[in-house]
Amino acid sequence: MLDIKLIREDPDTVKAALGRRGVDPADVDGVRRLDDERRALITESDDLRAEQRAKSRLIGSAVSDAEREELIAETKAVSARIDELEPRQAQVREQLDALLAVLPNLPHPDAPDGEADEDAVQIDEFGRKPVFDFRVRDHLEIGEALGIIDIPRAVKVSGSRFAYLLGQGVMLEFALVQYAMGKLAREGFTPVIPPVLTREEPLYGTAFLPTGAEQIYTVERDELHLIGTSEVALAGLHMDEILDADELPRRYGGFSTCFRREAGTYGKDTRGIFRVHQFDKVEMFSFVPPEESTAEHERLRDLQVDILSGLGLHGRVVDIAVGDLGSSAMRKYDCEVWLPGQDAYRELTSASNCTDYQARRLRARYRTADGDNVLLHTLNGTACAVGRTIIAVLESYQRRDGTVEVPEALQPYLGTDVLG
Repeated sequence: MLDIKLIREDPDTVKAALGRRGVDPADVDGVRRLDDERRALITESDDLRAEQRAKSRLIGSAVSDAEREELIAETKAVSARIDELEPRQAQVREQLDALLAVLPNLPHPDAPDGEADEDAVQIDEFGRKPVFDFRVRDHLEIGEALGIIDIPRAVKVSGSRFAYLLGQGVMLEFALVQYAMGKLAREGFTPVIPPVLTREEPLYGTAFLPTGAEQIYTVERDELHLIGTSEVALAGLHMDEILDADELPRRYGGFSTCFRREAGTYGKDTRGIFRVHQFDKVEMFSFVPPEESTAEHERLRDLQVDILSGLGLHGRVVDIAVGDLGSSAMRKYDCEVWLPGQDAYRELTSASNCTDYQARRLRARYRTADGDNVLLHTLNGTACAVGRTIIAVLESYQRRDGTVEVPEALQPYLGTDVLG
């Protein structure tokens, strides 16, 4: 959530920044009008309460019954006006919060303009593109031939966009998780297995609600929601908390199964396991002081490149266009890996700097050396999108005979150098 003081004091800057994200300036004006009304109502209520207290004191010192009755009548009129103002004040507060909740974060000035994938700007490249002297197969053809991916039986059991991983496919997943978690632990991230069902508050705090509700699976009877990323639960770790400055930065590496309805993506990436409703992921999440968030963002990005490069994959890093950012992100980098079976670069990881946008909604602060309570900055980044990384490994390391070479970094976890 944006700082209402910034909107109040510098609305033109906010309008210009949000305009890059396609936000109508009228939305900012609507926030300002409600904020002005709320403040006026608060001032009027405070003045009336002061008047009410003053008249109440005068009642006891009234010199005549007539004066006392008049003061009592005036006090009742003031009380009645206060009673009228309170529901309107609550209504305006609710309307203001609703408008603020859907305004996205201000984009970084250096983030590229645009709204689509092709508007992202490449800033780095890693690894070498694999070259084959035989017909390239995609991950599903490879996985089915090896007996490690089964889509038809998953459809029979759960419907479309589900899959079974079997045999060596399962062991490949566990190897990737161990590899990624080991990297993070050595970099000072605390390993976490978080809850995958959360209350509404962490989803709202991370800005997956209210605007992302169509993507969330909800258990209405228990008022719980399945997470689409462990970012939600990791962010909630310090919701309503004040950390000490010497406890920062706090870095977490969360492993979880994730669930997304993928609403609005029907007909897109339906083949194989690239875009499914249930997937596993290792996620990085950092709580840092504001002055450290830019460096932390670059650190997460570099860690992602290190993890993917360590697997011998080829890809590129792109700076995402402002119109394609998630609501909470000020800036986002994606690592897109070359998938030979698709003959294209596809997103495997992303890293976002959310500045104080999530922390304001989560009420997550830290205490400075001067004793001030200051909003934290939060950042998140994918360490390993397991399913998509399996795709990249199968397609990049496929061999003519149908087997798949195991990346050297994973061999100690798998205990073999070949799948098949």
